[in-house]
Amino acid sequence: MFNYYPRSTVFQESMVSVVQGDVTGDRVADIVFLTGMKTPNSPFTQNITLHVQDGGTGVINSIPLRENTGYNPTLLLGDFTGNGVDEILVSIATGGSGGIMYHYIFSFLDNSAQLLFDFNVYNEQYQYDVHYQDNYKVEVVSRINDTKYIIDISTRDVEYLNEIYDTNGKLKSPITGFVNPLSGLYPVDFDSNNVYELLAYQKIAGRYNADSLGYVMNTLGWKENRFDLQNQNVAIWGS
Repeated sequence: MFNYYPRSTVFQESMVSVVQGDVTGDRVADIVFLTGMKTPNSPFTQNITLHVQDGGTGVINSIPLRENTGYNPTLLLGDFTGNGVDEILVSIATGGSGGIMYHYIFSFLDNSAQLLFDFNVYNEQYQYDVHYQDNYKVEVVSRINDTKYIIDISTRDVEYLNEIYDTNGKLKSPITGFVNPLSGLYPVDFDSNNVYELLAYQKIAGRYNADSLGYVMNTLGWKENRFDLQNQNVAIWGS
C-alpha cells in the first residue's frame, strides 16, 4: 500500500484512482495510480499526478500533468497503438456547465513516459464553424476535413424559432454558434482486433452553451505515430 500524509490543514494528498496492468512491456503487471490534493467535503482535486510502479523492480516514476485540477480523475489501461502493450488513459472532469473534459494518453513502454494524446492539441486541431441559415437550418463545417453538415431545427419550440426567424423563415439577424472543446473520449474496439479506437464527443451549441444542437463525434485511430481521424458523424436530438 501507498501512504500519503497531510501537507496542510486544508488539503490532504491521497490516491484517487488505481489500476493494474503491464504498461512497461516486460509482461509483469505494473501499478498505475493517480494522487491528488482533495478539498475537504468536496470532490474537487488539485495537483493530480500520474505514477507508475514497475511490477518487477518496485520503482515508482511520477509524471506531472499540465492540467492537474478537476473532478473525478480516472484511469483506464488499454492497447491504443497495436503494439500489444497497454497505454494509460487519464480523464479529468472540469466541472463546468459545458461538460468539458481533460484527457491524456501516455505510453510507458520500457519505463519511458511518452505523451500520445493531449486534449489541448486535439482542441486546437478540431475546429468548426457554426452558422444559422434561413428556413430553420444550422450549418456546421468541420475545418480539419472540410466537411459540411446541415441540422434541421424546424421542430424546435415555436417561441425559440420566433426569436430568430421572421414569418417567412428568414433570419432576423446573423447568428453564429460554436462547438465546445472535447467533452468525452471513449475507447471502443470497433473492428474487434483488441486495439482501441477513440470516440471523441464535442457538443454543438447555438446562441449559448445550454442551447444544445447535437454532437460532433470523431473516431480516431493510431496511424503513423499519431491518432488520425477515421470517421466523423454529427448526432442530433430527436423530437
